[in-house]
Amino acid sequence: MNASSSLISNLEWSSQIINPAGKQKVAQQIAQKVKDGDVLGVGSGSTVYMALLAISERIKAEKLNILAIPTSLEITMFCTKLGIPLTTLFEHTPNWLFDGADEVDPNNGLIKGRGGAMFKEKLLISSSPLNYIIVDSSKRVDKLGTNFPIPIEVFPQALLHVEAELKKLGANNIVLRPAKGKDGPIITENNNLILDCRFDEVKDTLERDIKTITGVIESGLFIGYDLQILTAEND
Repeated sequence: MNASSSLISNLEWSSQIINPAGKQKVAQQIAQKVKDGDVLGVGSGSTVYMALLAISERIKAEKLNILAIPTSLEITMFCTKLGIPLTTLFEHTPNWLFDGADEVDPNNGLIKGRGGAMFKEKLLISSSPLNYIIVDSSKRVDKLGTNFPIPIEVFPQALLHVEAELKKLGANNIVLRPAKGKDGPIITENNNLILDCRFDEVKDTLERDIKTITGVIESGLFIGYDLQILTAEND
């Protein structure tokens, strides 16, 4: 980190952390799993941020040598602030990954992507042999799509084609995600747009069906992945 710059050193989490006590407990569980020499896939969200804080303390106290592959620019900057060395999938494969989720169903299916990083999140989960998903109990649902739509990252010029194809798959509400703090839509880190979509039924084939649409980069639907769910209990 450039010691002459305060931009990174003064970086703070941008929103209020809900259920901090519960998230702190699960963050400590994640930190205790770290071993010297590990390459970690690092997801996004407030619980991931708290786990990074705990991991950085172990690095300092125990002189651990680890590398991190982040899923977003935000988490990349926090790794830099906390002194956690970075690497890429060009150089390393993760030994394991930890990430959050917006919804988790009884079969460990997920909806992710409120932060707009579902492409890199899915790439890292697919690349990692061991994946921990850390959530609080409010994220557990009986049916995916209960509280959140399915986010779909779309190449901009394919927007109308993708919309038409999603309707054929049964999407009953499709919204172009607007930005906050700027005019117009959200632009992802891959320079794409996000459609938030609701379906009456989330079939086992829906993730695959969405991905077959030309112009879809990735969806925030995760079905059939080998995941271990760690729950931060609410106080």
